[in-house]
Amino acid sequence: MESLVKFVQDEFVTRKDLPEFAAGDTITVFYEIKEGSKTRTQFFRGTVIQRRGSGASETFTIRKMSGSVGVERIFPVNLPALQKIEVNKRGKVRRARIFYFRGLTGKKARITERRR
Repeated sequence: MESLVKFVQDEFVTRKDLPEFAAGDTITVFYEIKEGSKTRTQFFRGTVIQRRGSGASETFTIRKMSGSVGVERIFPVNLPALQKIEVNKRGKVRRARIFYFRGLTGKKARITERRR
């Protein structure tokens, strides 16, 4: 049964052409918001905390600071409203899920940039 679900996801779900990014990277996600009959583009810039899942059900979590309050948002990779993703900075972290990042403040909350 699982192989059948995987086959359907691979064949019929359209994959978006997204850049490579991982936990620790700072990215900007542009997505469409519908308000009544109008649509507008909004962006969410923050640090990727995790990527989870695979195939059509893959999601990624982004965290940003809004004033002194931390805001997290989970985006599905196949979200129809998702327009594009820009990678602003590549971060150097040693884990795939950086939940410890939530508890850090000030200079400790900085992630060093990965050298190319």
